Amino acid sequence: MAEQTINNPPAPVPETGVADLGLFGKPLFQDPSARALARVGVVDVGSNSVRLVVFDGAARSPAYFYNEKIMCALGAGMAETGHLSPQGRTRALSAMQRFKKLADGMGLSELTVVATAAVRDASDGRDFCDEVQRLTGLKIWVIDGEEEARLSAQGVLLGWPGAYGLVCDIGGSSMELAEISGGRVGKRVTSALGPLKLRDIKGGAKARQAQIKDVIEGLALKMGAQRDRLFLVGGSWRAIARIDMMRRGYPLHVLHEYRMTPKSVRETVRYIKESDLEELRQFSGVSASRMALVPYAAEVLSRLVKTFKPKDIAISSYGIREGMLYEQMPQRLRDRDPLIEACRFAEAKDARTPGFGKVLFDFISPLFKSASPQRKRLIKAACLLHDVSWRAHPDYRAEVCFDNATRANLGGLKHAERIFLGLALLHRYSNKRENTRFEDLYEMVDAQTRAEAEVLGKAMRFGAMLWMNKEDERGSLRWFPKKKLLELWLTDDMMPLFGEVAEARLKSLAASLGAEVQLKTAKS
Repeated sequence: MAEQTINNPPAPVPETGVADLGLFGKPLFQDPSARALARVGVVDVGSNSVRLVVFDGAARSPAYFYNEKIMCALGAGMAETGHLSPQGRTRALSAMQRFKKLADGMGLSELTVVATAAVRDASDGRDFCDEVQRLTGLKIWVIDGEEEARLSAQGVLLGWPGAYGLVCDIGGSSMELAEISGGRVGKRVTSALGPLKLRDIKGGAKARQAQIKDVIEGLALKMGAQRDRLFLVGGSWRAIARIDMMRRGYPLHVLHEYRMTPKSVRETVRYIKESDLEELRQFSGVSASRMALVPYAAEVLSRLVKTFKPKDIAISSYGIREGMLYEQMPQRLRDRDPLIEACRFAEAKDARTPGFGKVLFDFISPLFKSASPQRKRLIKAACLLHDVSWRAHPDYRAEVCFDNATRANLGGLKHAERIFLGLALLHRYSNKRENTRFEDLYEMVDAQTRAEAEVLGKAMRFGAMLWMNKEDERGSLRWFPKKKLLELWLTDDMMPLFGEVAEARLKSLAASLGAEVQLKTAKS
């Protein structure tokens, strides 16, 4: 076991991309300006589950080409026996053989396999690794608790480049904490507060809760004050968040970036304690094996929030697997905005005129001179995505756009920002947003935000009519908000493009602004 534990992880890939990465194999990003990502496979052998993820797409914001989890419970019963669960080991070996076959079928050159608490703590952990390598040829890297914390925190940074606060990753047999700030991982600690281990504590709820209190107070002494945002990573946390959504009647069922307050955590922990777990499982859609661990995780979360007093709590679907990907990025790639990179990739892959999104953004920008940088970022994303759903049936295109924006695997987006982006893209194809199946989601943003999204969508809807060539930048908008006057300037040779439909769309945009329109011409 000790020979495979990595205490000094390799540094991030330098700009040359030629460093020996040891634990992570060959670099994925030889070119610092790389944007496309060849399929990359990682396997996380956890105490509760074994998961294969294959990433594809934009390197800074990769999509999940394949994602499969098998609940093996390798760490079940370890407190008593000291070795891996025999049934869990059999399931895990079967899973690893399946994943190797899948990887071969997908043409992956290699799989990076990392194991955490159960394998590193078990007396037969090394033997398990050797058996996996003998059966599949796959080498398992067993990482220590602090390294697990670091990689999970890096996974959070993949989705939130500017994130700061405390990352808490809970697995089956351990729980890790790491602080993040300025794009870097700071102090980190590990503990044995995984629900599989807590379940085995003798003495019932009183002894278990005393143990949780003592351990978390000890962790707090090591980590110091951490009252910023608490990022929760791990399947048990996601299950609790799903229950919180159900309890609140929350309309958007996207776990990544879902926010909870300390008060809602307290209420949901109480709700779990008072509920029949089988009924709760059926209502929430949480698996039976996961639901069995939820009460123990809920006790940990309750004490964690009470001790650290975070200002708010965010669920991260990104963790150790994404952290392994982030590990191999040069800093220049890490510094890019994951949302914009994903939208650029989508435009290049699916738009009819790749590159036109920038032209459209420049054209409509005069309408948004006073917008905040955060809002301008969303406007840019909308322009890049404005045409990627053109293949959808015209009768459903607006709804498809809204659905894609609100539920797509996009990093760096709050839920309210997803709704804004979705509404803007809906209005790219439709003047009205009423009478759709998404009306309950509209209420997640205020009336002013809905109005701004409508203006953006109608501006894109009009602007898309004036060019089919990204080089033809021969028109402009001028917006005078105090006068409520919108001017459209076109060159003589562009005037034929301003037909009846274009005129109607301009008038619709002006109506959303409460403005008058003036058409101006200039010599080409």
